[in-house]
Amino acid sequence: MARAFLFVLDSFGVGGARDADAYDDLGSNTLGHIAEFCAAGIADRAGLREGPLKLPNMSSLGLLEIARLASGDYPAGMHRPDRIFGLHGAANEVSRGKDTPSGHWEIAGTPVMFDWGYFPDKTDAFPPELVEAICSEGDVPGILGNCHASGTDIIAQLGEEHIRTGRPICYTSSDSVLQIAAHEVHFGLERLLDLCRTVRRLVDPLNIGRVIARPFTGETAALFERTGNRRDFSIPPPEPTLLNRAVDAGRTVHAIGKIGDIFAHQGVSRVVKANGNAALMAATLEAMDLAADGDLVFTNFVDFDQLYGHRRDVPGYAAALEAFDLMLPEIHRRLRPGDLVILTADHGCDPTWRGTDHTRERVPIMAFGPGIRSRDIGLRPTFADIGETIAAHLTLPAGSHGWSFL
Repeated sequence: MARAFLFVLDSFGVGGARDADAYDDLGSNTLGHIAEFCAAGIADRAGLREGPLKLPNMSSLGLLEIARLASGDYPAGMHRPDRIFGLHGAANEVSRGKDTPSGHWEIAGTPVMFDWGYFPDKTDAFPPELVEAICSEGDVPGILGNCHASGTDIIAQLGEEHIRTGRPICYTSSDSVLQIAAHEVHFGLERLLDLCRTVRRLVDPLNIGRVIARPFTGETAALFERTGNRRDFSIPPPEPTLLNRAVDAGRTVHAIGKIGDIFAHQGVSRVVKANGNAALMAATLEAMDLAADGDLVFTNFVDFDQLYGHRRDVPGYAAALEAFDLMLPEIHRRLRPGDLVILTADHGCDPTWRGTDHTRERVPIMAFGPGIRSRDIGLRPTFADIGETIAAHLTLPAGSHGWSFL
């Protein structure tokens, strides 16, 4: 039997979404705009990176052809390789949201065809009855925030008051999410996780996709820092995914990073947590060494989105892409005959775009492994084609959505 490795570069969109205008994202292009800024010299940062965007390994896997296919243009300043290896194309999202669960579930063969619940941004984000329930059932003296906000900004603004009053910081975004930030020591990590479990139950009737625990440390605004103990409390996918099919067939699904949380631990055999792309890559390489015939290793590389996309940090995003690209040979060295690797994304988060939220974009598909020939697989109608390709590769039952491109 073969093995499969599915790696999501969180938020690495390639523009061109056919319905971007409906999300007020027409013209957004994460890869394209990062490359443009790099080529113009305005993504240079002393001690970090400089010059045009350099992704030689992903370019050899067809990334530049993917960009042209998805959005009509080659990324500015990037070197075009002499030869392309593996399958390459781009995929449209059919799920109604541009959020993490929608993207990942659709990748795993289960599009989200219902509307999530969202919180308003013109008034207090959370209705009074929900705030009252959080305080009474969560045993807290009140909440801070109650608004749409960037996580790092609101912790800097309200963290000291949170330490002084014991009130957790509650905020949201354009995603279907309620996030709770609290100090790991002064409030307590386990207390925060318990509070999030309570809030998860309270927002179920509102069809909110995730409740996220955002622990931080430090004693003053200048020193506050979010830790790697984030937890996502998601609702389960609406129907069985690729992961369920794999586990039901007796295979091991290795969930690296936040994959287990995203799927509400449905269809997951082994969970490995790690903080940051470097640690996630180390955990992924270890999982590749452990994976048996028929296994699936599924990793989310979160830094692209969490540290650079939402914070609109173009040099940071570019440097993270270049660092990831340099690690691809380590993945290739661990492949066995019959293995398949797919690199993709779950949505966009263009760091040059207005606001701090995700952007509606097509995502890249780069698939490679021993014996896989180079081929343009074109524009795929749904992310679910990725999951169905892996199902076919692992000889798992086909799902109800998507088609294999093997």
